[in-house]
Amino acid sequence: MKTRDWGLVVAAIALVLDQGSKLLLLYVCGFDQMAPRQAVGVLPFFNLVMVKNYGFSYGLFPASGPEGTALLAALQMLAIVLLGWWLWVSHSRIVGIGLGLVIGGALGNLVDRLAYGWVADFFHFYAFGYDWYVFNLADVAITFGVGLLLYDALLRPQPAAKE
Repeated sequence: MKTRDWGLVVAAIALVLDQGSKLLLLYVCGFDQMAPRQAVGVLPFFNLVMVKNYGFSYGLFPASGPEGTALLAALQMLAIVLLGWWLWVSHSRIVGIGLGLVIGGALGNLVDRLAYGWVADFFHFYAFGYDWYVFNLADVAITFGVGLLLYDALLRPQPAAKE
């Protein structure tokens, strides 16, 4: 399988898992009817909570109104196109998988933004007085994808140069 094929398969899997989990929680479990930030305790260190994220990660640059939402969606689409080009020309399987994770996660959050005007976040971890932000599976895919890209750029052993 070519590098881009690996990336496309991984992107599709990330997108399906993200959207599937969101649809399950929103419409099967009824999170669409929950009050903002209402939590459902699952484990002593993990809650499910409904958060409508109007911005990018960590709620940065929140969109104010339809124009702001359209701008954020346009920026997401541009990023997906640029990452897709990188995937198309990549020759490393690690890079292909990393880009696939980032692209799939970005597509998952873009679908939310276009469908609802916000991104659905649900997963909330906390322990020992520390509290992590609320996120979704798209964010997990993006984080692991960036981790693979950083590994490839910084830590992967380079082949010896031929003389």
